[in-house]
Amino acid sequence: MSKFFFKGRIEKKPKHASYGYNTKRAAKLGTETNPLPLTVNSEEKKTEVEVLLEQHQLFAIITVDSEAEENMEELETMINKPTTTVFDKTPNRNDPCSCDSGKKFKKCCGK
Repeated sequence: MSKFFFKGRIEKKPKHASYGYNTKRAAKLGTETNPLPLTVNSEEKKTEVEVLLEQHQLFAIITVDSEAEENMEELETMINKPTTTVFDKTPNRNDPCSCDSGKKFKKCCGK
């Protein structure tokens, strides 16, 4: 059929993409399906790391190798994630004042 006389979509759109399903999602690191790969030098350090993982509810595969260099960068980045700063909304002129005086903001602290 000619594309000039067709009143619709010629090629069908996949159904999963039309409903917003993300097909190119990256697996989250630190979960049961995708654990963190960590390398430590001693058994004592391994127990410290296991306690840290339990506190933050993360999963990891820990290998103990005394000759290898410690690889803890991925764990540190998962624990020290930056938090979003939230600013308080400034009151409008006719809102009650935040100092609990009972007056409007424009007559109390807004001067």
